[in-house]
Amino acid sequence: MGKVKNELWTFCKAQLTAQMATLVDFVVSFLLAAGFGMWYVYASFLGALSGGATNCVANYRWVFSGAHDLKKRWVALKYLLVWMGSILLNTGGTYLLTELSGSYFIFPKTIVAVAIALLWNYPLQRTFVYRDNSLSQRLGKLKDKHSKTENTEE
Repeated sequence: MGKVKNELWTFCKAQLTAQMATLVDFVVSFLLAAGFGMWYVYASFLGALSGGATNCVANYRWVFSGAHDLKKRWVALKYLLVWMGSILLNTGGTYLLTELSGSYFIFPKTIVAVAIALLWNYPLQRTFVYRDNSLSQRLGKLKDKHSKTENTEE
């Protein structure tokens, strides 16, 4: 039961930082589009960049505390890969939904942001970005598992 509780707590913290990052994203997007007259697709892209940077730092420092043992450059590289997919999905999804619905871009952006956060960002951050996926780490786990099996057979 402790593992489930821990996973739920991690998920809740990740959603809180995602909401914080989304606030940054939406404020930047709205200010650029409504305040400065920038085309909503560019504004949405720059908002996603701002929100993503916020999310990466918050997740590294607070949500995925085990990541502190990982090299920052590898976390940053893996985050960048996931983030690029997220930005493309968010920007493209916002454009598609806005054009198809004819509504103001913030409404489709909200729908897309929630879907991407739950189906793309969190799963990939939890299983890829903030986790040691190195071959040496995997081999070490296999070796440990093999050793435990041998010890129980004796």
